[in-house]
Amino acid sequence: MSTSTPAESPATESETKTVQAVVHRVADDLAMIIDRPVTLRDVQVSRVSSRAAGSGRVHISFKLQLQRDGEERQGSLLIPLPDAIALSGYLMMMPDDAVLEHRGDDTLDRATKDAILEVGNFVGGAVDAALREQFDGAVRAKSIGCQGVRADVRPAFVYAEGEELLLARATARVHEFDAFELILMLPAL
Repeated sequence: MSTSTPAESPATESETKTVQAVVHRVADDLAMIIDRPVTLRDVQVSRVSSRAAGSGRVHISFKLQLQRDGEERQGSLLIPLPDAIALSGYLMMMPDDAVLEHRGDDTLDRATKDAILEVGNFVGGAVDAALREQFDGAVRAKSIGCQGVRADVRPAFVYAEGEELLLARATARVHEFDAFELILMLPAL
């Protein structure tokens, strides 16, 4: 089911600080594991009452589960497929030319799928570390897998329509490849 951009309202200063810390921690941790820069700019945080979709191309949804006071809720980090492939390629220690070649792949071999899942584990760990720091250990997060999502389709995760989400949109770049829009959705904490 395709959707338009969800209606956005301003996030609080505290929410903005928290979500920006999460996004930056994810980028920093990914850069560390792939030994290449992962840069961010223009990180914008808002509140939305509908899941956002990645536009124009297939994305990988790195699904997240957050827990606070015994309550579990879900979210997602959306990265375009070519950039998820690049992250997985570098994780597998492929040289730059091999990563460039594989970025255009439409079908993924087992090794690439496994590496993308492992990238998801690192994403979950980064989100967990950032939220534990922001909430003095009261919030935990983990990866609960990933899935491919068609262009302009909202990712699937446990979510009640109309429930508020914190949405971060940032311009991101892996190594020297073209910039892309990174989208993070977290339950309002």
